[in-house]
Amino acid sequence: MPATMVRARHLITRTLDRHSHEQFDDAALIHEDGVVTEIGSYDDLHRRYPDMEVLGSGGEIVLPGFVNGHHHVGLTPLQLGSPDMPLELWFITRLVCRNVDLRLDTLYSAFEMIASGVTTVQHIHGWIPGTMKDVEAAANQVIGAYEEIGMRVSYSFALRDQNRLIYQADQELVASLPEELRGPMAHHFARFRMSLGDNFDMFHNLSSTHEGKERVRVQLAPANLHWCSDAALERMAELSASENVPMHMHLLETAFQKEYARRRGDCTAVEYLDRFGLVTPRLTLGHGVWLSDKDIDRLAEAGACVCHNCSSNFRLRSGIAPLNVLEAKGVDTAIGIDEAGINDDRDMLQEMRMVLRAHRTPGIGDEVPTIQQVLRMATTGGARTTAFDGRIGTLEVGKAADLVMIDWEQVSSPYLDEATPVLDAVLQRAKTSGVKATMVAGEVLYRDGKFTRLDHVAALRELREHLSKALSDEEVERRKLSKSLMPHVKRFYTGYFDSDAHVPFYHQSSRV
Repeated sequence: MPATMVRARHLITRTLDRHSHEQFDDAALIHEDGVVTEIGSYDDLHRRYPDMEVLGSGGEIVLPGFVNGHHHVGLTPLQLGSPDMPLELWFITRLVCRNVDLRLDTLYSAFEMIASGVTTVQHIHGWIPGTMKDVEAAANQVIGAYEEIGMRVSYSFALRDQNRLIYQADQELVASLPEELRGPMAHHFARFRMSLGDNFDMFHNLSSTHEGKERVRVQLAPANLHWCSDAALERMAELSASENVPMHMHLLETAFQKEYARRRGDCTAVEYLDRFGLVTPRLTLGHGVWLSDKDIDRLAEAGACVCHNCSSNFRLRSGIAPLNVLEAKGVDTAIGIDEAGINDDRDMLQEMRMVLRAHRTPGIGDEVPTIQQVLRMATTGGARTTAFDGRIGTLEVGKAADLVMIDWEQVSSPYLDEATPVLDAVLQRAKTSGVKATMVAGEVLYRDGKFTRLDHVAALRELREHLSKALSDEEVERRKLSKSLMPHVKRFYTGYFDSDAHVPFYHQSSRV
């Protein structure tokens, strides 16, 4: 790939601490073969390389590409008929979702992410029925879609080997149901034919298939404590340690999950994972809403990470994550948009503002999120949770040329006081309409509202046509099952807590 110059009104290369960042004005960077090779003033670089192609007019803000640290699907659950509900009930409504073409589905959300400046995604895949051969083929469809559009992907298939629908063994759930529901429920569970060993064989197959690719990594994902047997946790820990593979695990998303851990191990969920050697720098916890102070201290000590999914926590009534405490204790944090953001899309600019605003606790102290902190979460914080760590997240010589260009006119129009810091203005005012270009490994994937590799309109038209066909018999059966199950699942969770075990979702001052 020939050398190219990226010109910027303001070039923001990295954050330095909670209140400062590195910024170059009237600047440019040069990249070659997908790597940043020089950074300096535009006048100097243009004088030295007068014939080099230049991207940008000098009216853009250039930042490191964003990392969506926690992502699952393309079409959102709401689009597929699953309304926002408390997480434990939402799992039941997810049964109604259509069987969607995985290539088109993946491209749908990738379009949205790239258009908001996301260059790397942590894709946590799951709930694919069939044998290992079927699931592996589905995984390669998803990875292939990201390769087709050009994004970086850190892919993992979420391991689930127990308690697939509620916090109870599958066979116990089936036995607890009325006779007319036992057959359909057992039939649904029987669709998933991956053994515990198959999960690890597939990881090795995917790793081998995609080894050496610049924009693809394969990670591990123990899905959640309730979804993983002790045998699964033990094998995950062994594999992660022996091959130095990062893991991403949902944990303590709701108060129900906190109570599940207490029942299972008479301890916290983090303490339970620690028994298996899982709490290490290789571990990222998705959500972590119900972490205790002691849990947070342990994560900080171990160097583990937490990915904050702000919109998702609001939408599914999970609670408000203790982000301010995590930050104060020195835990590495990232930002994930999860299934969808607050506007039912994958807009990282908006999600950063959600994180910035949701944790502004009353008072005049300095414990609330800062602009630089949120940018760090969306860049190096996210990179830290992937196997791309050290290569992405900042714009420095020797690092990948992954970046987003935002139109300063869109940010500052019709007026912006000249004393307003540039980064403050960008994070609080930039919209996807102002994203001028998104680049991965030196390749422009999106420019002036158009995707360079694929026809966006044609892909969405194909997706719409794919979903216009009638429901299959299996889809109809799942919809009936979802509706019939709901009252039984509600009864299961009613009274799930001991009288003193439940902590209100808004409680932040003393996390127990």
